[in-house]
Amino acid sequence: MTFKLCAVIPTHNHFEALSPIVASLRGAALEVIVIDDASPEPAKSTIAALHAPHNGIEIIRLAINGGKGAAVTAGLYRARDRGFTHALQIDADGQHDLTALPLLIGAAKAHPEALISARPIYDGSVPLGRKFGRWMTHVWVWIETLSTRITDSMCGFRVYPLEAALAVLDRESVGKRMDFDPEIMVRMFWRGTPVLQLPVRVIYPENNTSNFRMLRDNVLISWMHTRLVFEMIFRLPSILYHRPPVISVAGTVQ
Repeated sequence: MTFKLCAVIPTHNHFEALSPIVASLRGAALEVIVIDDASPEPAKSTIAALHAPHNGIEIIRLAINGGKGAAVTAGLYRARDRGFTHALQIDADGQHDLTALPLLIGAAKAHPEALISARPIYDGSVPLGRKFGRWMTHVWVWIETLSTRITDSMCGFRVYPLEAALAVLDRESVGKRMDFDPEIMVRMFWRGTPVLQLPVRVIYPENNTSNFRMLRDNVLISWMHTRLVFEMIFRLPSILYHRPPVISVAGTVQ
């Protein structure tokens, strides 16, 4: 099947950085699918105004706020229905360095079977609490995958091979909120999808509005790790059998 890539942007109440992000993606010749996860005004109208199918920009609005995972899931299914084989996920708040687009796209073309993800390189703007929380998730993911290959599972700047991603979403229960990004990566790894992570600069913009709810999302993420650890033990023979190969940045399979 011919490699065909689009971009999927989940957003809830992020709109100030959205237009330049969409412009950069269109500049990289990517068609864009924005999933508005029931944003209130003024974000709702601002996001809706970007809808321009003739210019490769589709806005889909969810009537009820389902969370980041629900928005990404809707975008991945829409991408598949439109005939794309891969989808680049990127956040709408301007955290991700868009100059890394050619790096991620090139890796996805070279390794269409792999999940390509950014490995964040943070500056001093990252909140200390968020940095510690991410480190704890990294440790749990190493336990769940019996590997240290996944160096960051929480960054939402990645390229999904849609067939592999939707095979997970069709058959398994994956978190719908901030637990989505790490859980789908672990479950794809369990099923044999190689993961290639590339260093990308990530910032926390000044006056950024975060959709991360400290208590709710930390509880969800903790419950997710509990489920995954017990499921890993139960599925251990299958996980070991489907262990994916290691792919280097240079393309050597080890």
